[in-house]
Amino acid sequence: MDVGKKRSLIKKKPLHVEFGTGKGQFLRDMSDIYPDVHYIGVELYESVLVTALEKNINHEGRVAFILGDVADAKDYFKEGEIDRIYLNFMDPWPKNRHAKRRLTHANFLEIYKQLLPKDGEIHLKTDNEGLFEFSLQSFSENGFQLKNVSVNLHRDEPEDNVRTEYEEKFSSKGQPIFRTEAYIPQ
Repeated sequence: MDVGKKRSLIKKKPLHVEFGTGKGQFLRDMSDIYPDVHYIGVELYESVLVTALEKNINHEGRVAFILGDVADAKDYFKEGEIDRIYLNFMDPWPKNRHAKRRLTHANFLEIYKQLLPKDGEIHLKTDNEGLFEFSLQSFSENGFQLKNVSVNLHRDEPEDNVRTEYEEKFSSKGQPIFRTEAYIPQ
């Protein structure tokens, strides 16, 4: 599918995008709860995206997918087009030499800044404390403000929290879930 056709899928606001969408449960559940929001999942791996498509077969028009790399997100979306970005349980790339691959590295944050409007947000969830600490620092060093920071999301879980597959898996093992929201102050 070419970029023009991808953009034709994006017809209504608000637009929420999950980078590294995985198997699609999160977007399916979000679209059930918030049917007036359009969701797009971007996934690098075709085999994973097939599962996401299957899970969302009945959500056509509210959930769409792009097979592609987050690094190419500016090819898929216009400046200021995305109202909210979700980064859920991304690969932590734990070795320091792989830090540039983390979706909260400064290089990616610069892309997100261009895609988000002034009041846009990034919502991050992870089970990896090292990635969480790296992300908090990276957000702060790159002009983002933080809110709703939690080092144990499920201890006092908000009513509106929608769990991902990984969140269910790690939480059932007693692993704390880390969460934050980041935005660029106006």
